[in-house]
Amino acid sequence: MMTTKDPMSAPLSTLDEVRAIAARLRDRMRYDVIGRDDIIELVLISLFADGHVLLEDYPGSGKTTLAKALGHAFVEEPEDAHGIATFRRVQFTPDLLPSDITGVTIFDTTTNVFTFRRGPVFASVLLVDEINRTSPKVQSALLEAMAEKQVTVDNVSHRLGDLFFVMATQNPLDSVGTYPLPLAQLDRFLFKLTMKHIDPVSELQVLKTWGHPRVAMELPKVHRAEVVAGRALLREKVFVSQEVQQCLVDIATALRDTKRTRQGVSTRSLVQAIPALQTRALLKGRDYVSSDDVEALAFPLFAHRLELMPGVNADALVRDALRGPVDKLARSTIGVE
Repeated sequence: MMTTKDPMSAPLSTLDEVRAIAARLRDRMRYDVIGRDDIIELVLISLFADGHVLLEDYPGSGKTTLAKALGHAFVEEPEDAHGIATFRRVQFTPDLLPSDITGVTIFDTTTNVFTFRRGPVFASVLLVDEINRTSPKVQSALLEAMAEKQVTVDNVSHRLGDLFFVMATQNPLDSVGTYPLPLAQLDRFLFKLTMKHIDPVSELQVLKTWGHPRVAMELPKVHRAEVVAGRALLREKVFVSQEVQQCLVDIATALRDTKRTRQGVSTRSLVQAIPALQTRALLKGRDYVSSDDVEALAFPLFAHRLELMPGVNADALVRDALRGPVDKLARSTIGVE
């Protein structure tokens, strides 16, 4: 029988402890989601990098199941002093209002006092389902929350939790009744991930296990404070060289200077890339960022932030922009001029 203790009674001091926390989250998510190991790893990277994830594919591909698996991998703790819940889900619909997300100020006739009623955005893990099925006005209600971890209602700012992590799902733009996300909002997402069909073996496993009771009680959950502490430690302990930073700038320059884009990547994307690269290095057992990390994360980091010319393939464009900077970084790593 497991004993309950304060997760931060002994502060994290080693990267192995952070890897153990990530492993517990990974095990819980793999239990609920079959055949998505690569996507699960990218979600974990975004979580520990203090980013947000946008999942895109047609209905029935497992986007919502994946997001719920992460939310339920956390210990359900009482709301804190700021009213932060562990996990909340919002279904975006055309009739949704911004106040349905952020909350609203109401007048209590019994006390003659205005009070703020918190919306679902006050959660550590927020699942936004079908984000492109509501109006841009409602979509923009998330911008301040995702960028600054606060919301402003009636000229009063309200802080969100330190963990605050958004997983949004959307259907492709050719689906009926969808609104494209503006680049300003896409830029708030660390990754945009497309969930393809799982392999036939995994799909058969889903069918075999569907409807049968599955008990995950033996798989330990994670406290919110552990992830927040893990973020801070990996920022400090995972080394990022000047060569890696220069490589990121060179990639951004290549994406901005090409005639195949109307708009390149933002400086924000480069800042967000650093903790993402550190997290991937951590999950791969290293305490330093390498060219492999840059190459592995470049597409989910940059492709959705580009405004392309007609007929341009984002995958090919990012791959071309990577070639020179990543080769240069790899050579510098082994001491070759």
